[in-house]
Amino acid sequence: MDNSIVPAHLAVKAMRDNGYKNAAYALAELMDNSIQHKAKNVELLCLEKDENLSMRTVSRINKIAVLDNGEGMSSETLRMALQFGNGTHLEKNNQKGIGKFGMGLPSSSISQAKRVEVWTWQNGVENAIYSYLDIDEILDKSLVEVPKPIKKPIPNIWEKVGENFINSGTLVVWSTIDKCVWKTGKAIMDNSELLIGRMYRKYLADKKVKIRMVTFNERDLDNLVTRVALPNDPMYLMKNTSCPEPYNNEPMFVKWGDESSERIHKVFYNGETYEVKVRYSIAKKEAREGHNPGDRPYGKHAAKNIGISIMRAGRELDLDQSFVIHYDTRERWWGIEIEFPPALDEIFGVTNNKQFANNFSDLGKVDFEEMLKTEGLTMQQFKDKLNEENDPKSLLIDIVEGITTNLSGMRAHLKTQRTGSKSSDVSRYGDSPEKRATEATEERKQEGHFGTSDEQETMSDEEKEDDIKKSLMDDGVDDPAGVFKTLFKNDLKYSFVDADVETPAFFTVKSRGGKIIISLNVNHPAYHKLVEVLSESTESASEEELKERLENASSGLKLLLMAWGRYEDEQPDGNPKNRTQEARQDWGRIAEKFLNEE
Repeated sequence: MDNSIVPAHLAVKAMRDNGYKNAAYALAELMDNSIQHKAKNVELLCLEKDENLSMRTVSRINKIAVLDNGEGMSSETLRMALQFGNGTHLEKNNQKGIGKFGMGLPSSSISQAKRVEVWTWQNGVENAIYSYLDIDEILDKSLVEVPKPIKKPIPNIWEKVGENFINSGTLVVWSTIDKCVWKTGKAIMDNSELLIGRMYRKYLADKKVKIRMVTFNERDLDNLVTRVALPNDPMYLMKNTSCPEPYNNEPMFVKWGDESSERIHKVFYNGETYEVKVRYSIAKKEAREGHNPGDRPYGKHAAKNIGISIMRAGRELDLDQSFVIHYDTRERWWGIEIEFPPALDEIFGVTNNKQFANNFSDLGKVDFEEMLKTEGLTMQQFKDKLNEENDPKSLLIDIVEGITTNLSGMRAHLKTQRTGSKSSDVSRYGDSPEKRATEATEERKQEGHFGTSDEQETMSDEEKEDDIKKSLMDDGVDDPAGVFKTLFKNDLKYSFVDADVETPAFFTVKSRGGKIIISLNVNHPAYHKLVEVLSESTESASEEELKERLENASSGLKLLLMAWGRYEDEQPDGNPKNRTQEARQDWGRIAEKFLNEE
């Protein structure tokens, strides 16, 4: 009987389900090791083998290898690298790079395959040494320690396909692959390309590392499917990336905020001060112009990069979605990147497989306003409480608050950004509500009803333009010239614009240049409940989504009317209540006229 506190064979069996999201994340652990050992070239090599399935023959993944031209390992280091929880970066003073936990090579490998073999060399590939781990041998207890490395030639098939068998390097090979959900080399490359390009985008963009991906069949080594990983920047500020045209060679986003778009937060921890950098970006106006930009190739690319990119030592840990509004398709049009040093791993809650920063993500899910209200605390009292409990999240509160504030600003900007392109769409005004309201207003004028805007019609064209544009600019409307052009080219009396305004009102009404400008407050709940759900494109929406939109709009309208009912109910008896009721009745009479125009 084995009385070990942790029987090795059972522990390793449990470690096979250690939480890697997929094979791409597991492969990234091997690439981390390559980069940590100063590799300039890393290769992902996918070997397929023909298999007979009933009446047909198909190619299936047989082995996966990662090859690099890094420094290689000594016999002692190789043996250590194959141990769980051991490594050369466990001490604090040696935790400045990608590695740290000593779990990467064995843990990631057994999450996908039953056998991992490693060749490494420091003085010519002919001097390569070799060791391995095999799950079946561990489970039957025939393998109880990492085999002592021996000199062993590299299999010829890898030398034929790989390009980096030079003076030093390492080759890691997975076989008996039983946990990988992707069954072909192409599927592995397709699913890994964007992720690997995003994880190592800074290394790739700075040309510190080149990552080559190859798929081949053992029966045809001359027919290789080869790709080179391009940077995949969720901030969309880099040039020459995997983003589709026209933004493959130029940035699709611009920096948000001041010149640097970077906020530096100082974190004091364990007697030292560290910097946490947060960067912001937002889509260019032209990227969102036209019909359904989200359905274009670059819009679909952005949809795969939604979230806050958590960077550690220049490598992405996770694209965190705890701050994301998942039902809002506009979330693809902003970017946030937070970067911190490995010394703050405990503060951020970095997991040993380097896929999550749990403490940061947990705070992203908190509705602070609601939480403080429920607990009867101020924000400072909440911070003090976390400090008293030695909760590391206390050091992240200010950072999360800053992100939340900037994200609110970016979302408000995105809501108003497309106003100009919508307003300048001349063709849609032939039978629009604005056109019908204009005609109804003309009838009211003929009946003797005049307003402030009618008096302004005597202004010169130049005065009208200045008056309207200034008002729109004050409200932060993105394209005042486009709105003005639409009003006068279509001879409209009314214009709706989306505005980021600090007011509890759902909308504001301004008479400017002989026109009536109705500014919808994008920060008001009624905007989302009524305007957004009805103005979004229906082309790619499912029947269920359309039904949900209608239900939301119906609910929003009823709540809006009930809010008016409550407002009227709260008015004191006498003149205040009478004036409110008269206003409702007057509005109803004009609404009847406008709606009857249909």
